[in-house]
Amino acid sequence: MSNEKERNSPPMRPGKGVRVPGQKPDAKTIKRTLSYLVAYKWRLLLVVACIIFSALAGVYGSKFLQTLIDGYIKPLIEAKSTDMSGLLKEIIILACVYVLGALSTFTYNRIMVGVSQSVLKDIRDTMFAKMQKLPIKYFDTHSFGDTMSRYTNDTDTMRMMISQSLPHIFSSLCTVVAVFFAMLTTSAWLTLFVVVFALLTMLLVKSIGSKSGKFFLRQQKSVGEVNGYIEEMINGQKVVQVFCREEKTKREFNKLNDELCENAKNANIFANILGPVSNNLGHLQYILVATLGALLVITTESLTAGGLVAFLQLSKNFTNPINQVTQQLNAVIMALAGAKRIFELMDEEPEADDGYVTLVNAKRNENGELEETDERTGIWAWKHPHGDGTLTYTELKGDVRMVEVDFGYEPEKTVLHDVTLYAEPGQKVAFVGATGAGKTTITNLINRFYDIADGKIRYDGININKIKKSDLRRSLGMVLQDTHLFTGTVMENIRYGRLDATDEECIAAAKLANADGFISLLPEGYNTLLSGDGSGLSQGQRQLLAIARAAVADPPVMILDEATSSIDTRTEAIVQKGMDSLMKGRTVFVIAHRLSTVRNSNVIMVLSQGRIIERGDHEKLIAEKGQYYKLYTGAFELE
Repeated sequence: MSNEKERNSPPMRPGKGVRVPGQKPDAKTIKRTLSYLVAYKWRLLLVVACIIFSALAGVYGSKFLQTLIDGYIKPLIEAKSTDMSGLLKEIIILACVYVLGALSTFTYNRIMVGVSQSVLKDIRDTMFAKMQKLPIKYFDTHSFGDTMSRYTNDTDTMRMMISQSLPHIFSSLCTVVAVFFAMLTTSAWLTLFVVVFALLTMLLVKSIGSKSGKFFLRQQKSVGEVNGYIEEMINGQKVVQVFCREEKTKREFNKLNDELCENAKNANIFANILGPVSNNLGHLQYILVATLGALLVITTESLTAGGLVAFLQLSKNFTNPINQVTQQLNAVIMALAGAKRIFELMDEEPEADDGYVTLVNAKRNENGELEETDERTGIWAWKHPHGDGTLTYTELKGDVRMVEVDFGYEPEKTVLHDVTLYAEPGQKVAFVGATGAGKTTITNLINRFYDIADGKIRYDGININKIKKSDLRRSLGMVLQDTHLFTGTVMENIRYGRLDATDEECIAAAKLANADGFISLLPEGYNTLLSGDGSGLSQGQRQLLAIARAAVADPPVMILDEATSSIDTRTEAIVQKGMDSLMKGRTVFVIAHRLSTVRNSNVIMVLSQGRIIERGDHEKLIAEKGQYYKLYTGAFELE
């Protein structure tokens, strides 16, 4: 009997959240990215002031060369004088300016490191908060690795852009503006030549940069797919080795890795061309400016030797920032590609919830009527507001009914057909059928992890669409086939079912689930720290803790999805007694492949291809000698 998940579960689509590859980051993405910096505007204003001062300090140093040559060195040579007091004074002033410039650079870099980390914290907080509001369907249709890549790789590219690329780009622009005016006051003709040459360089750089942009977007998508595949294979490595699928796995990984390599190669080919092209064009400009400047010094009086030396230095200071912008451009493009993927997650439609019926603690007044109370009385009621302003309270008993329900994970493919069933308070209803018959799908609908296409589901007579999802799920306990334990102590993992549960209540729940025995043998007992999804425990022990977690929640309705599938037969018999105690007085839905666990059910539903084909208790179904009889006697096996 297979314990695999149902085949009619929603198909996984790794990387579905990534839009069309090659699409350039739009203005909306840029604006939205920069909006995260608004909260730190005062620190950014200080950064701007420091960058401007640093740029002016560099320009002052370059212009000093003209003063040095024309105002001091040349007159001293002509006068054959050794009086350097004036020169020393100017050099001291220059040194002070450079020191202040260096301090400004250090200050704005330190500030930007703090700002970038704060922005990333804000983004991760927003992403995680949004993730908690996403429907289960999102996680069923997106690979975990791709989602993780948005938290790691994509946010890291944004960190580099905020802490390094943006300050460097702004610093370069400030330097270019300051240098431009300094050059203009030195030689208008040479300035015109440098500007024209720089514009031609920028056009060439833009042409190369536009080719790399689309490949950086594809690279980020490929990184997410590779991470998703690696995460999936790490989780399933045992299965890979059991079925000797190492070679197949390597081939599939190599295909994804080759795509990543190709996209990264194409992106970085153009990115790496930018630097050498810009640098060599800068060298060519330097030679041409030196040649033209020398002619002006010789033939005219508009430019002095000191002015030429200063202008050559300024022209390098004009070209180098442009080169820095081109080098940072690719980091910005990649960061915006990452930002686009992050915003796609943030923009996912949250789980819709138009319910208005809530679950409250209740007590009975002198007239025996229910009323709301802040005390925990053990009585729960549905608080139902009506259009005329009145309130009614319906006691939570666990009466669940499905009437002519149709459902499909995809609109064009129906997987449940005309399902009608009812579970009265205290009844145990079992679902039996082959993998893919629709058993888990029914329980997903009761939880409203998915909404039905047609029909009605009523809970204590109330349409579940009217009940707020958080309150609906608070009334349901669920033990899944795939258990999950969190990093923390055993006690904390049990208390996860009800955060206000006392230690005594957690221990009582563990005893009820028959988990107390093995917990007592752990090094620190209930205070033993678990990590890695409880990797130090057996699958059966982990499932016992999951049962104890559901027990401490004490819900009126329980859903047990293969809850004892990983427990050996001997332990199952003991746990079954505890679960019978747990299920006493509750409405229970049981999904099981082991038919021995459903014999004592009030109603057994036999499903096939999304339809209920048989229903009744064990004796009735055995007497009918239908599908259940064949399953129970072994004439037909579940697949």
